[in-house]
Amino acid sequence: MNPTILAIESSCDETSASVIQNGHVLSNIVATQAIHEQYGGVVPELASRAHQQNIIPVVSQALQKANIAKSELDAVAFTRGPGLLGALLVGCSFAKSFALGLDLPLIEVNHMQAHILAHFIDDPKPSFPFLCLTVSGGHTQIVLVRSHLDMEVLGQTTDDAVGEAFDKSAKLLGLPYPGGPMLDKLASTGDPNRFPFPIVNMDGYDFSFSGIKTSILNFVKKNTAADPDFVEHNLADICASIQWALIQTLMKKLVLAAKEQGIKEIAIAGGVSANSGLRATLQEYAPKHGWNVYIPAFEYCTDNAAMIAMAAHYQFLAGDFTTQYASPDPRLKV
Repeated sequence: MNPTILAIESSCDETSASVIQNGHVLSNIVATQAIHEQYGGVVPELASRAHQQNIIPVVSQALQKANIAKSELDAVAFTRGPGLLGALLVGCSFAKSFALGLDLPLIEVNHMQAHILAHFIDDPKPSFPFLCLTVSGGHTQIVLVRSHLDMEVLGQTTDDAVGEAFDKSAKLLGLPYPGGPMLDKLASTGDPNRFPFPIVNMDGYDFSFSGIKTSILNFVKKNTAADPDFVEHNLADICASIQWALIQTLMKKLVLAAKEQGIKEIAIAGGVSANSGLRATLQEYAPKHGWNVYIPAFEYCTDNAAMIAMAAHYQFLAGDFTTQYASPDPRLKV
């Protein structure tokens, strides 16, 4: 069967809808929420309200762009979690109502698994098994991917996610929200060896980023006390040094996992996979370690419904459906 599926993503602050047919993404519409910029971070209640405003026009645009009528759909998919409860509720409730009205089966999708399966939207596609470094504002994981629907977390952060470390570091430097991309841009012109920040080494494949955030806070306080303009005069070098430490923390564990698992197929996914420094470092490591590296297109790094649609495609083929009793799970695991 060549299923045609409508997928909905609403886990955080992007409302997105996508239509996929026979494994080919026909549309991927994303509505962002600029309102959070004035608060310096995502406000959950405002996010859920914005989802309610955006979801109908976003779904309509996705169907229109795909040139697919509602009567042609075979299933409706939605993000079950992880994510913000209020935001997830909007997508889940809409998907259930939409499916019920059209008498269509429902597919609940794990947001983090979907990030990984974004690699199957376009070529080249990784071969199984492969390792995926899944990095975002809420998660940092090394995942062993045995098949489209068989994944195991080998290591993860024990405290903060690397995306949060990027954003919080940027905020300490006075950069506007979202700070991670701005820090990345400034880092490209700085000296990554100018200021030493700690690279925490946990046991096994796990990560920790709380220590480096504390180190950066103390660094900023100490140097601005002596020179109020210190950050402004050294901003690019500070950003480059922070980014280098965070990326090296990630790569150290990825190299270890690849070596001990005997895997040469290496991928990255999640919002932080859009970071230019991480993408360049992965390409640099590839020939040194004999890796085949897979980096998603920028549009599939951040939250989007195309990745939800791709995951739903494989779940549809496996007969993995849910019921009208499905409910969001903000802390869903891979």
